[in-house]
Amino acid sequence: MQDTKAQFEHVIGICRELFSKKLKDYGPSWRIMRPESVTDQIFIKANRIRSLETKETSMIDEGIKSEFIAIVNYGVIGLIQLELGYADNADLSGEEALSLYNKHINETKELMYAKNHDYDEAWRHMRISSYTDLILMKIYRTKQIEANCGKTLVSEGVDANYMDMINYALFGLIKLEYNEE
Repeated sequence: MQDTKAQFEHVIGICRELFSKKLKDYGPSWRIMRPESVTDQIFIKANRIRSLETKETSMIDEGIKSEFIAIVNYGVIGLIQLELGYADNADLSGEEALSLYNKHINETKELMYAKNHDYDEAWRHMRISSYTDLILMKIYRTKQIEANCGKTLVSEGVDANYMDMINYALFGLIKLEYNEE
């Protein structure tokens, strides 16, 4: 598990660094996004990954790694928006936004560590394309929960689905970063 923790910290660091740089460029302009819009943004990224995995050519010179990073960061944004609600303007400082990012990525990482213990690192034996499909499935589940105004009978909520999407994207990043597929 030690290598897993180090690998997680490394790819989370990559995601956090990009999030931090974009905060400097744009500020927390994403604060105006409703959770449903965040879900749709994650869908766009996951759908592009699937498209790149199934097509032989790409018209844009960006691979799936940048899309997995975006899924991680939009997933964290989704968790922040669920916690705070959306705003009419960028109402957080960069430092506040980064602090919230750290809080939610750490909670998500701890969930992964607990699940990883119970599942005995089964994710390492999966294909990256399976992570893509699982993220897309979680998106469709999330859209259904959102259509039901957040109510579920026996299932976890939108927050748990965002956390799972983040962790599947992190698994993909680890596999890509460390050439494990």
